[in-house]
Amino acid sequence: MYVPQLHSINAVKGLTLLDIDDIQDILDELAEELPQAFYKELNGGILLIPERKLSKDAIAGDLFVLGEYHHSFSMGRYIAIYYGSFEALYGQLPREEMKIKLRKTLRHEFTHHMESLGGLKDLEIEDERRLAGYRYRAQRRNLKK
Repeated sequence: MYVPQLHSINAVKGLTLLDIDDIQDILDELAEELPQAFYKELNGGILLIPERKLSKDAIAGDLFVLGEYHHSFSMGRYIAIYYGSFEALYGQLPREEMKIKLRKTLRHEFTHHMESLGGLKDLEIEDERRLAGYRYRAQRRNLKK
């Protein structure tokens, strides 16, 4: 099971300032900020996936998945961060601003992990509420056309 961190596209198209290696370096730095206890049962660790991932709920190709927490019997527990989605949305950001976006996403996914260990689903519910808001806003935009 996973719950995606979703963001609508509104970024300015332009030059990508950070490549995948730069993003991996930032993720490594951010991972070191977290207490070791957060990694309990996260047997798959944090994976940086090169692809851009469009949400299955995207209405106009405008909703990207930045990160996902995965928990399955066969693959265990891990966090996936999508470089391509970050590049599409925030590729023009300088390093420190990108680090802020990555930190927020990584901590969001770790919250899913910690809640999963504790049998909670509060953030899943909040994510679904946000997704419902996205759908509602998209529906209203379509009605105005």
